[in-house]
Amino acid sequence: MADDVLILIPARMASTRLPGKPLADIAGLPMIVQVLRRAEASRLGPVVVACDDETIATAVEKAGGRALLTRTDHPSGSDRIFEALGVVDPNAKVRIVVNVQGDLPTIAPADIAAALKPLDDPAVEIATLAAEFANPDERNNPNVVKVTGVPVAPGRFRARSFTRGATSLGEGPPYHHIGLYAYRRPALERFVKLPPSPNEKKEKLEQLRAIDNGMRIDVAIVDSVPLGVDTPEDLETARAMLR
Repeated sequence: MADDVLILIPARMASTRLPGKPLADIAGLPMIVQVLRRAEASRLGPVVVACDDETIATAVEKAGGRALLTRTDHPSGSDRIFEALGVVDPNAKVRIVVNVQGDLPTIAPADIAAALKPLDDPAVEIATLAAEFANPDERNNPNVVKVTGVPVAPGRFRARSFTRGATSLGEGPPYHHIGLYAYRRPALERFVKLPPSPNEKKEKLEQLRAIDNGMRIDVAIVDSVPLGVDTPEDLETARAMLR
């Protein structure tokens, strides 16, 4: 484990389609603890859950993890982890911040670790993940975010475009985007201080704010897509997978 890498898991209780989902039971553990365990297993660095509710913090601490209460009015997980970063690491020793979404209970620890690889290139400011489509229907599904870009190395490309649509304006074939990010600390600070961009507001994808402002995002290609739990149906699928 590195002392200059910090994994932050943003979690909030409010969810339109699945209220209280961080505490939803999956295979005997709250979902947020399932994510915590996978983040810990990546062995990249310390893991902290940045949450907006005492009950989430209590569940995490009961499981032996560390939780930090943050403001309840953050517009995004990126803003939440930036607040947490300042509290956890006020002396700015952390160089890389990994944002693992709190609703990915099946994320592979090796895939979390894979997100750091593009940052070996000093020109890369933000790294993320993508996989080939498991089902051709995903290409037309607006709930599946697609990313395209220009290959720069085996298993890695520079992102040019993210979209929910069936087609993309970027170069190269589309991939299924996985919403996990590794930021250089200055990049995260710059990102959260930028105003939402027109493309971001149009697509409802905050990573487009970085692209629109000339920030470099590289994508590591992994073998599988973790299940994102957004609905009661997703929750039942996750339970079946981890039972």
